[in-house]
Amino acid sequence: MARIAYILLCHKDPEGVIAQAERLTAAGDYIAIHFDGRASKDDFARIRTALAANRSVTFARRRHKCGWGEWSLVAATLEAIRAATTAFPRATHFYMLSGDCMPIKSAEYAHAFLDAEEADYIESFDFFTSDWIKTGIKAERLIYRHYFNERTQKALFYTSIAWQRKLGLTRRIPPDLTIQIGSQWWCLRRRTVEFILDFVARRRDVMRFFRRSWIPDETFFQTLVRHLVPEHEIRTRPLTFLMFTDYGMPVTFHDDQHDLLLAQDYLFARKISPDALGLKARLGALYTAEGVQFAISGEGRELFRFLTGRGRIGRRFAPRFWETETSLGRERTLLLLTCKKWNVAKRLAERIRQLSPIPATGYLFNEADTPLPDLGGIQTTPEKRTRHRRALVRMLFDYWKSDRLLLCIDPGSVDLMQDFYNDRLTVRLMEVECEFTDAYLLGHARRIGLSAPNSPAESVDKLLPTLRYDLRYESDRIRDADFANFHRLRQSASLAANAAALAAFLGVTAAEAEAILATDTLFLD
Repeated sequence: MARIAYILLCHKDPEGVIAQAERLTAAGDYIAIHFDGRASKDDFARIRTALAANRSVTFARRRHKCGWGEWSLVAATLEAIRAATTAFPRATHFYMLSGDCMPIKSAEYAHAFLDAEEADYIESFDFFTSDWIKTGIKAERLIYRHYFNERTQKALFYTSIAWQRKLGLTRRIPPDLTIQIGSQWWCLRRRTVEFILDFVARRRDVMRFFRRSWIPDETFFQTLVRHLVPEHEIRTRPLTFLMFTDYGMPVTFHDDQHDLLLAQDYLFARKISPDALGLKARLGALYTAEGVQFAISGEGRELFRFLTGRGRIGRRFAPRFWETETSLGRERTLLLLTCKKWNVAKRLAERIRQLSPIPATGYLFNEADTPLPDLGGIQTTPEKRTRHRRALVRMLFDYWKSDRLLLCIDPGSVDLMQDFYNDRLTVRLMEVECEFTDAYLLGHARRIGLSAPNSPAESVDKLLPTLRYDLRYESDRIRDADFANFHRLRQSASLAANAAALAAFLGVTAAEAEAILATDTLFLD
């Protein structure tokens, strides 16, 4: 059975460290603690005294003074690993933690998870070809020597880089290594950890290289694991659940997010708010619990992105000159059909295409597989279609040799609607108003990754009103825009009323519109 030796790097909250150590070791696991050399000696003494009788706890022999982005974090980790491998010969896995981490699964679940597969869990992507680094310097992290801390000595940090660049003082990456990058929250097997310690003892050149690199805790272990372990034994993912905001700051979890955390496919989560005392108590008790069943849904990141995005109204970039200056033609009519139930709008568009001379297409700005003619590559992706929307629509008019054209458009794309209305051609807009049952909203949430079949009922109950309001809000935005030639077709209206609205929208007779609507499947989900 798996026995985990936790590698804990911490610098504050001695009572929390003590509680975490007691909690993790109570389930038969181990912990090796490195308490920052810059932290209070009294706090460290309190931790050592409280845990002195616990044989499943050990301490790094040397306390490094750690700085964010510096080699000292890797050095501290290696010290704790050495202590753990010596003190705990029965440990099968070594799991990197911080003081802000808490378990979101029981020890029973964690052990079974690790027993199920002979693998190391560590994010590791190619340093130079991946987009893991979102902002800041990239190659400079490696090719220059770093003696200063960017956070505390910003001017010296960048001056040092500038002088090295000016003098051509770049350095060579060890030729036998392919530098990798990823999260520092890993879980490695004992064999892998022993490989790393042996490599560290033999390859002083590699140690010298990483010692002067920037943020080596995101590259050192990631690179060595890829170098020492066969690829099929590596899972490129952490087992600690963490998220970042749009501004690059780690998301902090609070008391009301207990169910969300338990539903994620991870063993631990960070960061837990220091004030989330209720959450800490519940998660603390969870680790030693037995027989707990977990419904894994894994929608955490998508749900966070969705909910934090509500209320934010972005501004798109200014239109390109060929979009603002080129008209689609005064003599042409563009028919925009909008409906949140895409299958309903596409059925109606297909009926219009079959029973009238009007060319019609689906959600070409949203769905990549929308059937379109070959227009020289401008039609290949939804992004490219949106970027060159006026040129695309003009080419479709020309291709079908028609002065009328019908497109389906998502109700959330009000800016796209407005852009077409700003042109000199005639634009008509029809909103198809459907009924949204709870079952449909739940299916919609699953399709867009906000929910899963086994999501907790409490989470679903909170999500559905938000989704319903979001759909209503999109419809209200269309009405508030006060578009000319606006028509509405309702699921609840009579055939005659809908036929009259459709006839005005398409410019056809009421009989022709009624024939188009004469189907029992139009509003089926």
